[in-house]
Amino acid sequence: MQGLIDIGANLAHDSFDRDREAVLQRAWDAGLEAIVITGSSRDSARRARELAHAHPGKLFATAGLHPHHATDWSSTLADDFRALAQDPAVVSLGECGLDYNRNYSPHEAQRSAFVAQLELATDLKKPLFLHQRDAHADFIAILREHRPRLGDVCVHCFTDTRAALDDYLALDCHIGITGWICDDRRGRALFETSRAIPDDRLMIETDAPYLLPRTAPKKSERRNEPMYLPYVVHALAQARRTTEAHVGQITSANARRFFRLEN
Repeated sequence: MQGLIDIGANLAHDSFDRDREAVLQRAWDAGLEAIVITGSSRDSARRARELAHAHPGKLFATAGLHPHHATDWSSTLADDFRALAQDPAVVSLGECGLDYNRNYSPHEAQRSAFVAQLELATDLKKPLFLHQRDAHADFIAILREHRPRLGDVCVHCFTDTRAALDDYLALDCHIGITGWICDDRRGRALFETSRAIPDDRLMIETDAPYLLPRTAPKKSERRNEPMYLPYVVHALAQARRTTEAHVGQITSANARRFFRLEN
């Protein structure tokens, strides 16, 4: 299968430092057309941009502050992200949002950093790449307040309930699906829920090096890679009772439009 687009891979992660070029070659060999590298801190966003510059037209970057690092938010950091967003290789703001599962940052700091990044996206008219885990009530309330002033929004790595999905779709959000859907235990609910995502709102991602699809070949190293994106496509095709070619075609078209990759 050719032409797939991974909308979220953490290729700036240090687990790829020893073999990043080989990882990319395996991705291209597996049929990927492009990868959007997630920037979740100042350093990872800068590294993502560097990688995008080294592979123009194939790699792209986002720039944002993950809620785990929310206490790092400052006006200086906002200026850094504003500057990064001027680079054509940086196609989205984020990853940002709320995470009440790990609670690495206090909830108040998370909400403050989230709101600040929503306001930055409004000013810059950039798409948004969002993260939410165990924080739906606060997340949707904040997003609903700001949504009328925002452009395109993607709730990435969606693993939540049908009710949460309905809330996001009501706000005209795109939905990113990962290898979680390949797990016939933890991902069974997602397998069923994914059928409700409209064709024009569905996108796919690996979230590498995390969330290795359970259906991928078993290796001693559990690191996920973009080359495993076809396993997500396969599971989605089964869940949605359609072909892998159709899933690949619609998700890539959505990604090109969402991130303005045509230009």
